[in-house]
Amino acid sequence: MKFRIICLAALAWVGVPSVPLATAQERPGLRSAGDYVDGTLGLAQQPARMEPATGSTYRVGPWPTYISALAAGPGRDTVVGNCSMCHSVTYITMQPPLPAAMWKAEVHKMIAAMGAPIQPAAAEEIVSYLQAHYTPETRKP
Repeated sequence: MKFRIICLAALAWVGVPSVPLATAQERPGLRSAGDYVDGTLGLAQQPARMEPATGSTYRVGPWPTYISALAAGPGRDTVVGNCSMCHSVTYITMQPPLPAAMWKAEVHKMIAAMGAPIQPAAAEEIVSYLQAHYTPETRKP
């Protein structure tokens, strides 16, 4: 209401004649907020109302169910068990090869910033696994 008074006062100050603002019920074609009657409102043709069909079935294509294969080696099960609590292990394989120090920083970020409940011994095992398989020097194509 305060904004309306200020706007009307500003319009009066610049010489625009004061006109009452239309209420929701005074707008053409409006039954209630967001509910318009069928037909033409000014120049815009309104689509006919559609009632939702009962028993409708909506289908989407198949969801990918594969999990990227992580490199075999010590620590792989620890990585799958801890990392897949929050995200797919595909995030590991789709990263570019990261330097060893960066993998260590990523694991500690997941714990400190993201709240991953990873025990310190498991975190070191995860870091060792990632450094052994996913750095520029160790990643196999």
